Amino acid sequence: MNNMRMLAEEEENDDGTEVTWEDQQRINTFSKLNTRLRSIEERLEELKQEKEALDDLSTELELTDEDESVLYKIGESFLHLPQPRAIKRLEKDQAALSAQILDLSAGAEQCEKEMKELKVTLYARFGRAINLDE
Repeated sequence: MNNMRMLAEEEENDDGTEVTWEDQQRINTFSKLNTRLRSIEERLEELKQEKEALDDLSTELELTDEDESVLYKIGESFLHLPQPRAIKRLEKDQAALSAQILDLSAGAEQCEKEMKELKVTLYARFGRAINLDE
């Protein structure tokens, strides 16, 4: 009397497709790429927020007097820097952050490209028996 089903009968795929070692390696690679992509996306979001904060800081520094000393965070410490030197340091930090964002974006694109190739291969082999979407 236990007639509960997770899938409709027509959606069940019980064709007995055997998973070969190569298939399992492709599935594992896809999983690793997916995990890496999520990690990259999280890091990118953090860096974009940091870049936005640096852009706001740049605007604030432009409004200060040149002879004024400002507190600038370097690592975990705050240092008193003259305004022109703080602006130079800020520009350097912004450039480094932009470079990091570009590198991570390229890494994300590469992961997505490889995942797309693996999806094509795995869906061709397993059809609806495998779910590679979120």
